[in-house]
Amino acid sequence: MYAKPDSHPMTTRIARAEDAMDAALKSLSYRLTETEESGMEPTRQNGALNAMRNDNARGQAPAPEPAPEIAPLPASAQRVPDAIATGRPSREEAEAAVRTLLRWAGDDPNREGLRDTPARVVKAYGQIFGGYGQDADALLERVFEEVEGYSDIVLVRDIPFYSHCEHHMVPFMGLAHIAYYPTKGVVGLSKLARVVDTFARRLQTQETMTAQIADVIESILKPRGIAVMVEAEHLCMAMRGVQKAGVSTITTQFRGAFRNDANEQVRFLTLVRNKS
Repeated sequence: MYAKPDSHPMTTRIARAEDAMDAALKSLSYRLTETEESGMEPTRQNGALNAMRNDNARGQAPAPEPAPEIAPLPASAQRVPDAIATGRPSREEAEAAVRTLLRWAGDDPNREGLRDTPARVVKAYGQIFGGYGQDADALLERVFEEVEGYSDIVLVRDIPFYSHCEHHMVPFMGLAHIAYYPTKGVVGLSKLARVVDTFARRLQTQETMTAQIADVIESILKPRGIAVMVEAEHLCMAMRGVQKAGVSTITTQFRGAFRNDANEQVRFLTLVRNKS
């Protein structure tokens, strides 16, 4: 005799098999619970149950992988510290700190000559360190493209600046010289001086300030080449420590055409030194 063929379609049989598997899993789960409540070792039943669950899940779509986390920008990539915008002390707290320093120095902040000094110092600091609230990028956004095809060197030299050493909060001052080869246009000459002031009016090192000036010009103007020279005298070297006045420190940054061609560096240095 021939066996009677199954009249149900294949999908119905698969559905029945899945229902039977689910029922078996529920039964095993129930027995596992009873085993755990009775204090018996559930390791073997638990392993079998997990194996059956894994086998039953093989035909299902894999769970989507979590999106990779994007690493935050390093602190060195931020031109202005976040703490400037958040958690800033009040003016009263700043003045109280100045009075504390006056007492620590050995004087009386309540005597007539020093009574208004804390307020004056805080007001002066607002200007001396005003660069923290300025955006150097925005200063260079306006470019003048109608320069009749001019593409030769643009040099602004002898830009005076005053800054403060971040190690001792003592002033250093000097001159900055900036040159670049324009590509799409030029910026107002005063903007380059404002860029120098923006970075100088922060706690600085001369090396960092020189690089920052070159960085912002390169990122905004995208010229063929950039040359920056900063020469300064540091009062932290003249007033304290080794106490050598009149010592000059020179730092430079060369990018693009100035970095790749020594003749361009010579041309820049010659133009800077030629005062006639």
